[in-house]
Amino acid sequence: MGVDDRGQLGRARNRAGLSPRSSWLNLVERWFAELTNRKLRRSTHRSVAALEADVTAWIEAWNADPKPFVWTKTADDILETIAAYCQRINDSAH
Repeated sequence: MGVDDRGQLGRARNRAGLSPRSSWLNLVERWFAELTNRKLRRSTHRSVAALEADVTAWIEAWNADPKPFVWTKTADDILETIAAYCQRINDSAH
């Protein structure tokens, strides 16, 4: 997801064909994860205005060089990983 010139979430950055196993919410969550990991965790701000300016600049740079998100695992791969994890924690002695 991207943010347009008015600060509204929109399709400025990505267009995705959504399958029944995915949703637009996944794209929104992924975008905010990118913002958090690439910008917010590395930054310090002395005011809300400085934070807003920094985030706005990051969004503009993000939208200037758009690249679609690429899903690297299938839903079946993810479900297998979750099932293995659940099996491990259910079999633990805790």
